[in-house]
Amino acid sequence: MPYWLFKSEPDCYGIQHLAAEPRQTTRWDGIRNYQARNLLRDQIAEDDTVLFYHSRCKAMGIVGTAKVVSGAYPDPLQFDSSSLYFDGKSCLETPRWFSVDIQLQEVFAQVISMQTIKHIQALDNMVLRKQSRLSVQPVTEQEFKILIQLKNSMH
Repeated sequence: MPYWLFKSEPDCYGIQHLAAEPRQTTRWDGIRNYQARNLLRDQIAEDDTVLFYHSRCKAMGIVGTAKVVSGAYPDPLQFDSSSLYFDGKSCLETPRWFSVDIQLQEVFAQVISMQTIKHIQALDNMVLRKQSRLSVQPVTEQEFKILIQLKNSMH
């Protein structure tokens, strides 16, 4: 089962927003980076697990998990001229941008901080450490297991 890390600024959409949604489910939209789009469109699938990461905030880090509950579909915001994510070059026949739906699994009691992640040698090759600005990233099964062990030991 593939694992992913999705980054979001908590002021814009944090894990607490997801927790407050009906059925604790939301559309993961607004991705406007081709590498992240390709992952959403071509690799991320229903039942995959997502590490939810808060970025650009005081307590940056992994704050919980979610499950992908839909396959990729065209991001409707690309067609909405009133949206910040509108793309006038995208059309219904050949959409440029894609979304998936995610559902909250767990909110962590403590953030697994980027500082902590940087101190774990087994996570040296994590995409988060190499391409920190990428908003959708793959996570290996081993990296996922290490992070969940770490989360469990933080209680």
